[in-house]
Formats: sequence, structure tokens, C-alpha cells
Amino acid sequence: MRLRKIKPECSPLVAGESFSCCGYYRVSTGRQAESDLSIPDQRKQIAAFCVAKDWNLTAHYIEAGASATDDVRGEFQKMIERALDDDRPYDAIIVHSYSRFFRDAFGLEMYIRKLAKADVRLISITQELGDDPAQIMMRQVIALFDEYQSRENGKHVLRAMRENSRQGFYNGSPLPLGYTTEEIEKRGIRIKKKMAVDPVEAETIRLIFRLYKDGDGREGPIGVKKIAVWLNERGHRTRSGARFGVSGIHKILTNEAYIGRATFNKRCSKTLRMKPDAEHITFDIPSIIDRTVFDAVQTTLRAHNPRSIAPRVLTGPILLTGLAQCATCQGAMTLRTGTSKSGMVHRYYTCSTCARQGKAACKGRSIRMDRLDNLVVDHLQARLFQPDRLTALLGSVMALRSERAAEVDSRVARLQTEISDADERLKRLYQMVEDGLTDLDDILKERVGALKHDRERAKAALDRIRETRSSAMTFDPETIERFGRLMRDNIATGAIPFRKAYLQSVIERVEVDDDVVRIVGNTATLEQAIAGGAAPADGVRRSVPKWRTR
Repeated sequence: MRLRKIKPECSPLVAGESFSCCGYYRVSTGRQAESDLSIPDQRKQIAAFCVAKDWNLTAHYIEAGASATDDVRGEFQKMIERALDDDRPYDAIIVHSYSRFFRDAFGLEMYIRKLAKADVRLISITQELGDDPAQIMMRQVIALFDEYQSRENGKHVLRAMRENSRQGFYNGSPLPLGYTTEEIEKRGIRIKKKMAVDPVEAETIRLIFRLYKDGDGREGPIGVKKIAVWLNERGHRTRSGARFGVSGIHKILTNEAYIGRATFNKRCSKTLRMKPDAEHITFDIPSIIDRTVFDAVQTTLRAHNPRSIAPRVLTGPILLTGLAQCATCQGAMTLRTGTSKSGMVHRYYTCSTCARQGKAACKGRSIRMDRLDNLVVDHLQARLFQPDRLTALLGSVMALRSERAAEVDSRVARLQTEISDADERLKRLYQMVEDGLTDLDDILKERVGALKHDRERAKAALDRIRETRSSAMTFDPETIERFGRLMRDNIATGAIPFRKAYLQSVIERVEVDDDVVRIVGNTATLEQAIAGGAAPADGVRRSVPKWRTR
């Protein structure tokens, strides 16, 4: 059976008022739309064309700042949907050139044929072509050249933007919360900008990291979801005025821009797929968060990842699982057993990397389980949890806080300047109204409201800094002695899961080397543990299939 190819055809062109058409006008960027030159010119030429043909131009669809490489365009889809309606409102769609309609050869032909089935033509006023095979081929060739030119322009624009990023300049992508831009220099008509710290929003970022790492001073570290709830309950909002969500908090906590490492060309703008690392452009910007704080947060995030820690690490019968690691490869030390000639079973901590991949991956090391457990517990009891040692460690924390006091003072000064500037501007506006130099119209009311909003945000950020200062923890000898006694008892006696929970509340890892065992912790974590009475956080089972909170 032979299949007959059906070619959609339109009715012949006719002149007069009965021939109805609409105009489609487009520019690619917002900057072109703001200049207000291209679209008015397109409208003028299309209107003159329709007058010359004696056609009735009944509708206008304006697409300001949209690419024609795809059909994800609001006005475009609205126009197509209207053109295909059963009442046939248009006989033709008029464009300045085919590139205004589409810059993709396949997309152009698909929509031309779709419109033709509804007896609607696509007419370019600068590329008038008929319906014979030679002119259809010419239209397709033009479309291919438009597509090639679009891709070539995109390649050169991306190349220029990559070089702009290498020089540390801002390319116009959405700014992370906590940053703004400042003008650095002017090259011709182009103003070069760099990212700078917004003193008000930066306090929100510091607050989020502090809540996750240390808590709010009333309890221990707060999880990602609880941070979002905590911020929303206290009236904190994003730059757009929206409430914080779990994904937004997690994105902030993992964004390396806050330690001064911004990345450009990370994802494809069309598909949002991650590009290869070789194509990423990293450049320096002012940091908001200390690198040590950021690294500690990443470690905690990885540890709290439900896919990374099995339930046995939290509740298993082995004291140092999740803490003991090989000093060579940083792989976990896991349980291995061996039987002696007498039939006695011995238990060892062994490097898991060597056990799984062989000595080519890590030379490996083993240590008897009871020996390592006793070494760690005895050392903590005899050295760390003694009052004089705890006092010395907390003294170093207080000294570090004193060193950072100057940086906090500068942040306070910047916020006070922001508040003073807003107050001064408001006073000038009020004085102009009182003197009769201007009326309090809608525009002025909007400006006054914006200044008041900026002032209140700055005041709230300043209050948070002062609250942090006033809530700085101090410890008397009695509290330190009580904490040390509690920890000495709880890490040595009782069920293994509870002993493990107390250990994990104050130390981060136990590195096993050939001749030495290193116990690594964080003084800030220790400080928080003392403030919270050393109560271990309630663990949750982290790799149960389809686990969720109730």
C-alpha cells in the first residue's frame, strides 16, 4: 500500500480589510528591551508593510528579552494558541524576519506547518518568499544560517563571559544571599562590577551557619529543617521576601561562595545539567564565613546524610565505629575477627580500604579492639575531662573570640552606617515635603517605604550581633567540674550505644597511625556540649528504606 504525503497549503494571499493578521515582535535580551529601539522599529516597519498591502493588523504580541532558540516564550505561545482557535482570528502572522520568530531550523518548519494546517501563514517583511519548492528551500537555508549565527554568537558571548569571570568581574547571574555588586571601573560604555558583601544579608548567612554548627545558645546544633522553621518563626525572609525552605538552607550551607570561591559556567543555562569541572571558572570574592567553620559544617552535613551512615554506626555494639579511621587513607576502621591456635576469637579494628581493595590502595593497619577502646577512653578520662584541661581549652576559645572582636566591631560599624544613611535620606525626603518642594505622591511613598525597610533590616541585623555578644557563654568551675565528672562516668560504663553517643558529642574522629593514636575534636563543639549538659542528641535510623519523620 502506497502512502500519499499530504502537504499543508494555505489559501492564496488577498488584499483588503478582510485579510486579518497579527504582528510578532521580539528582542533577545532585557537590555535591548530597555533601550526601546528595536521593538518600536519592528512595529513601525510591520505597520507600514500592512498599510501598503491593505491588510488589517488586529493584534500585537511583544516578546521582550526572550531567546528564539526554543518555544519557551509566553507571548509566543499565547499567539500560536490564538492563531489556531476555531474562529480563525488571523490569516497571517507578520514578523520583521524569520529570526524574530525562530532561530532553530527544525522549530521554524514545525510551527510553519502547524500554522498552515489552520490556514495561517508566516510572513517575513524583509524575506518575502512564496510557496514554490525553490523558495521553500531558500527559507530553510535562511533558517539554517539564523541557527548557525545564533550558536556562533552564543559561543563568543560565553567566551567573553568566561574571561570576564577569570578577571573577577560579575557576569549578571543571580547573586547569592549576602552579596551585592559594586562598580569597579568603566571600559567604554560598559560598567565593570564585582561582588561585594551586603552587611545586612551577611548577618543572616552567619546566623544560619552558627545555628547549624553551634545552635542558638539555648540548645545544641540545629538541623537544616529546624533552621528554616526557626528563621521563619522569627520573621526572617529571603531577598525576594519569601520564607526560607529546606532546600534553600542546604544550598546556603554548601555554597563555596561564602568562603570566597565563586564559580561561573557551572551548569548549562538551557538544560541545567552540570558541566565538566574543566569548564568551571572559579574566581575570588570577599568571604563571609571562615574556612574552618565552613569545613566543619560540610563534615557534619556528610555525617548526617541518610545515605552515608548505616544504623550500626549509631546503635551497633562497637564503640568506635564512625569515629576510628586509618591515618593513611582516612578510610573507616571496621571490625575484623581472627582465631588463635587456642581457639580464642580476637577482634580488631582494621582499615576498610585495605580490606576491600588490597594494599595497593592502602598499606593498611590493624589494632586490637579492646586496646584501642581502652586507649581512647583512658586518655579522655585522664586528660581531656579533667577540670584544669577543660578550663585551658575553654580559655583558648575565649582568646579566639577576643581576636575576632575587632572584625565584629567593623561589622557593627558598617550596619550603624547603613542605619544612619537610611535615617538621613528619610529626613531629607520629609524636609522636602514639609518645605513644599515636592508632594507625597505614590513614587515618593514607595521610596520612603523602601528606605524604612532597609533601615529595619539593618537594625535587625545589628540586634542579632548584639544578642550574640550578650549570649556568649561563660562557665564557672562548678559547671566544668560537673561536666567532666559526668563524661568520665558515661564513656566508661553503660551500654555501648550510649557510651558511643557521648563520645560522638565531643570528638570528631580517632586517627590510628603506626605509632600514635590521635583524638581529634573541636573546642566549639566541646563548649556547646558543656552548655547543653553533654546530653547526646537523639539519633535517628538513617538508612531504613523509605524512612521519614512522622
